[in-house]
Amino acid sequence: MTNLKPHMNHHDAFIAFQDRQDRSRHGRLAPLTASPAWSKPGPLRCARPLPALPLSILPLIIALLIILLLAGCGEETPKLENGQAAPAFALTDLTGKTWHFPEDLQGQVVALRFWADWCPFCAPEMRAIEPLYQELQAQGLRVLAVNVRQDRETAARFVAELGISYATLLDEDGAVARQYGVSGLPTTYFIDRAGKIHTRILGEAAPELFAKIVREML
Repeated sequence: MTNLKPHMNHHDAFIAFQDRQDRSRHGRLAPLTASPAWSKPGPLRCARPLPALPLSILPLIIALLIILLLAGCGEETPKLENGQAAPAFALTDLTGKTWHFPEDLQGQVVALRFWADWCPFCAPEMRAIEPLYQELQAQGLRVLAVNVRQDRETAARFVAELGISYATLLDEDGAVARQYGVSGLPTTYFIDRAGKIHTRILGEAAPELFAKIVREML
């Protein structure tokens, strides 16, 4: 079990708390030092076929498969720190609008979420965020759901089933995920009104923790 150390700041405590919850619910997630598998366009690397195994360990198989799909082979990922300016990017959403970050979102609190439809933890969390977004968007909250390395049709079909209203952006070649050092899905970055990284969560974020972080920032 992860213990919160006395010298931790409250942001690190949030991450340690979430890491403890994620490990207890889902097992070990992809390590932060792993390289993203989408360094180059094309098939994901380092994946291997899995032998026939009992259905009772299917959740573990899924978690391990995610790690294999997202882990690269020898390249270092960027290490972004709290307080650092969030990397700029331009991505198109499902409507065809191009979002320029941070220019289009200056002075707002941004929850930047990386996801894919094969991620077993993404859908429940994306649904759970919607009520909070509806409540707090007037106060300056913006949620950007960044789909990683999938086509428009796949992302649109998945989002339609979720019934969410916040923007879905398409990172079809994984370039933005590389910029942010994403090594597991879902990954969420909370970015403050000045465009600086406030907190990161690797793995599923409990709605209560998500709300706590956002309300602190608004």
